[in-house]
Amino acid sequence: MDISKPHAALLSSPGMGHLIPVVELGKRLVTHHNFTVTIFAVTSPMSPAESHVIQSSMSPKLFDIVQLPQVDISGLVDANAAVVTQLAVMMREARPTIRSAISAWNPRPTVLIVDLFGTESLPIADELDMPKYVYVASNAWFLALTIHVPFLDKVVEGEYVDLIDPLRLPGCKSVRPEDVVDPMLDRTNQQYFEYVRMGSEIAVSDGVLLNTWADLQPTTVAALRDEDLLGRFIKSPVYPIGPLTRTVSNLKGDLFDWLDKQPKESVIYMSFGSGGTLSYEQTIEIAWGLEMSQQRFIWVVRPPTIGAADSAFFAAGNASGDDDLLNYLPDGFLTRTENVGLVVPMWAPQVEVLRHPSVGGFVSHCGWNSSLESITNGVAMIAWPLYAEQRMNATLLTEELGVAVRPKVLPSKKVVGRQEIEKMVRTIMEDKEGYAIRARVKEIKHSAEKALSMGGSSFNALSELANQVEVRMKRQKEKVEAQRGPSNS
Repeated sequence: MDISKPHAALLSSPGMGHLIPVVELGKRLVTHHNFTVTIFAVTSPMSPAESHVIQSSMSPKLFDIVQLPQVDISGLVDANAAVVTQLAVMMREARPTIRSAISAWNPRPTVLIVDLFGTESLPIADELDMPKYVYVASNAWFLALTIHVPFLDKVVEGEYVDLIDPLRLPGCKSVRPEDVVDPMLDRTNQQYFEYVRMGSEIAVSDGVLLNTWADLQPTTVAALRDEDLLGRFIKSPVYPIGPLTRTVSNLKGDLFDWLDKQPKESVIYMSFGSGGTLSYEQTIEIAWGLEMSQQRFIWVVRPPTIGAADSAFFAAGNASGDDDLLNYLPDGFLTRTENVGLVVPMWAPQVEVLRHPSVGGFVSHCGWNSSLESITNGVAMIAWPLYAEQRMNATLLTEELGVAVRPKVLPSKKVVGRQEIEKMVRTIMEDKEGYAIRARVKEIKHSAEKALSMGGSSFNALSELANQVEVRMKRQKEKVEAQRGPSNS
């Protein structure tokens, strides 16, 4: 290891949605800022999607990914505990292993960067005399709410979802009660207390990295940096360094053979993320809506669930076969649409699909990774939020950025009917409104490319952080040399 280089230890909590942005940050630090990087990943049962991400990140090998042992929390939380609760407890219980793994490196890393669920590990950096940063792999509006929620917890009475007026965030867009993040839906649930804790702990870091860019959310970023607005809740610098999205692999196969034969921007892609699931009734309505729209499509289908919308978050295993699809799709659907679309069981290589020139629309759960992947490929969206912060993301995408349309009622509140699905698909794929949205998302795509390019706002933000780390390294070296005293001649 080159000890003259800064060595960043990146800590990722379980789940592909957390691993992808951490991996991409690691790549950026290595290739553009001359860092050595080690990623410490607390593992959960590995899904095919996560395996694909890890394999693709290791070719070429730019850094080490140390997969820490899976933590057994079965005796600490109920089996039906919210995903936020499970992740928070996993990361808490993993702290001794994390400390040992980081301490064992010789020389030790020079900076610790944790994701949102790793904030309880920030004291490890203090013990080892390392600067410490939090990587919130989401947008500025989500960070604004997260750092403000400890204050809201003290001044708001009752449940947030029962409020009539939106929650004010100093200097930026307010949050409607129906759009609050999942942990805020029930103030008696453990996930709420974990979320409030995270919001407080972010403020003790030396800086916060965001997977967005300044021109995408200029008002909110400015409010986060203004000490009279949101800045008074977070004393640390905020670095918008995005959009960091997974790079494309050169994949082949039947899926891409089919896409190659379709006209430009004629296919709508539908996927609800690695953790999202739908009810049986909603799955049926989607099938009919797609068929009635008469548009070409690729639909990534998971078995329906009667549980929470994020019930597949920790699911692992192999994809279901086509025979299983017959059990929960309308009779004859696969036959009637065989020349129009493809139904893909469980998982598809999303970035590669969105990058394909034949894809013109994306029905998305609005996870921030997926939202960025769509924007950076110039693909308009139908926003279909399910859980976590996705309702906020959907509002941002539709009302502020103008790159998506959405159902009239939240899908988490009511089954969206086939006629409305048909209308939204047609709007994005062939209506005048859809063409305007497509033009808008292409403008933002160019803005993203500019931000990441040398001299762009995100490139400069990460350069500023890198410079701070190097200055700290130099000071520590000078301190050590001063303690040794002059060498004997």
